[in-house]
Amino acid sequence: MSEHFEGKFEVELKYRLTSKSQFLETLNSMKYEVMLQDNLESDCYFDTPEQHLLVNNKSLCVREMDPSGIKLWIVKGLEADRCEATTISDANKAKSMLNTMGYNLVLSMKKMRSIYFVGKFHITVDHLDGVGDFAEFAIMTNDESLLESYKSELIDLASQFGLTSSDLEHKSYRVLYSESLTV
Repeated sequence: MSEHFEGKFEVELKYRLTSKSQFLETLNSMKYEVMLQDNLESDCYFDTPEQHLLVNNKSLCVREMDPSGIKLWIVKGLEADRCEATTISDANKAKSMLNTMGYNLVLSMKKMRSIYFVGKFHITVDHLDGVGDFAEFAIMTNDESLLESYKSELIDLASQFGLTSSDLEHKSYRVLYSESLTV
């Protein structure tokens, strides 16, 4: 299962769901594997006081997942497809180290997440309180030449769920959640 998350590039298409139950009904008609279901993810985003990471389209996050117990250090950017993550054993120590290096906690966000494997792809179904339900269709790779063909395959897979380009969500969860706090 870990091979689904290996690579320094991630092709990811995020769709806003109008009906999570209909989406799951379609998923249940396919062959898939469950990585995890209904995990509560707590994401802590860090940045400099001047928000250098956000301004440069980068993000730095420490994620804790319950009940799976998975803890991750996640860095995204500069390129849209650039994403690297590594497992950590002590999230509190990682957060303390970031503070020591001059990074501040700028946003804490929680979401309910389930991850399914459909062939070589992974589908993540998320619920963010006050924001909505989403499905991310993704694959990771070290081969940059495959990004466009993977994107086409992901669009085809999403279409099997009735999702179209009008359902695409281009904003990050960090931005969507931040916007929901200011409404």
